[in-house]
Amino acid sequence: MSEQPAPETYFYPNKLGRIILLSLEEVLGRTGLKAVLNLADLGHYARAFPPNNMDPGFGFSELGAIHLSLDRLYGPRAGRGLALRAGRVCFRHGLREFGPSLGISDLSFRLLPLAMKIKTGAGALAEMLNQYTDQMVRFEETETHYLWRMERCALCWGRQTHSACCHMAVGLAQEALFWLSGGKHYLVEEATCAAAGDEACVVRVARQAID
Repeated sequence: MSEQPAPETYFYPNKLGRIILLSLEEVLGRTGLKAVLNLADLGHYARAFPPNNMDPGFGFSELGAIHLSLDRLYGPRAGRGLALRAGRVCFRHGLREFGPSLGISDLSFRLLPLAMKIKTGAGALAEMLNQYTDQMVRFEETETHYLWRMERCALCWGRQTHSACCHMAVGLAQEALFWLSGGKHYLVEEATCAAAGDEACVVRVARQAID
């Protein structure tokens, strides 16, 4: 299916774009990242990452083009695996950058019951994204699952796919749950995706750990 990036309308802060590119570089290597960026017509980022500030300079369409290039360069299956790994690395970089301001690095937070840590941490992250980015997110709960709803999603912006493709968000959620729970694994999946024609991108996390 032919896909073209949408015109630039919405942005992440440069700091978030930098974290994403640093994470992709860790997973792909410098040469692999350069190939992905060149394929996405974003070769300027191979020469210099976005500055480490909160100015809105990293476009949603740029991130969508990067994810598309991962699939084109490595194939959908391998591209998915690489995006998942990059998402897990994004959490670790993001924790260092934003953990203190989100309050999730404090000892008082670490001593909370797991369910309260998940609710508090996800709520703080949603508030930060809604305040400092053009992404629209919401944290919800059901009896069996936690839901991360992205009503304006940067990861698949400008794309049309046959299946859910926001794999980086899934990887980030996997690593966040692993960290919050002290080493447990949870079933995390993208239940719906705007790129596949759904109303919103929803990452669904089972409340019960796999192990």
